[in-house]
Amino acid sequence: MTRSFPELRDAHARETSDLLAPAFNRDGLVTCVVTDAHDGTVLMLAHMNDEALSLTLETGICHFWSRSRGKLWKKGETSGNTIAVADIRVDCDQDAIWVSGRVAGDGVACHTGQRSCFYRGVKTADGKATLFTVD
Repeated sequence: MTRSFPELRDAHARETSDLLAPAFNRDGLVTCVVTDAHDGTVLMLAHMNDEALSLTLETGICHFWSRSRGKLWKKGETSGNTIAVADIRVDCDQDAIWVSGRVAGDGVACHTGQRSCFYRGVKTADGKATLFTVD
């Protein structure tokens, strides 16, 4: 597969260049965090490959690479809960992407029907960690 983005091996060049040159990992993926453009809630964490990032930039709708299914997916394609991009940022060394977006449909980002994939908290008692649903 042909890369859509330049490859900048030099860390200083990636940090100072005006080129989008994601530092894809050895599996060809870059981590992407998605937050709600309205209130900043963290909605989900996913991964993008070259094609997913390219499609996201071209269409303005989030696309990701599913590690578990081994395929490209358009967020909300079956549920209608697509995520429209409001803003995209990369971190300093371009190995993480942050999308600020707006969720269509029911307004939920998680396949479980929750607004956010981060709907469970962790608590510890007697040295044991357990989960609870956050209100």
